[in-house]
Amino acid sequence: MAQTKIPKCIQKMIDNILAEPVWNPPASITKYSYLDKITYLVTSDCCDQYISLYDESCNYICAPSGGKTGQGDRRCMNFYDKAKLLGKVWSDERPHGK
Repeated sequence: MAQTKIPKCIQKMIDNILAEPVWNPPASITKYSYLDKITYLVTSDCCDQYISLYDESCNYICAPSGGKTGQGDRRCMNFYDKAKLLGKVWSDERPHGK
């Protein structure tokens, strides 16, 4: 099965994450269709931080979840109702710890 090409800027995000210690929970990037656009949902490296949504050019769209309230930045409250999951793009499979 052929994997769709990852945009260069998303690959750069992955490379930057891999240059850091393993996040807890480990990082992942998931592809969605949202408002007729291809988008990428990127997890955060710790608690109480936004889960960020980007377009194919890595322009920040919104944070559908995360943060202190768990409700993101409230700019895309309908994301989980309207978005269509297209699949996991990447997840950090490195072992935790030293």
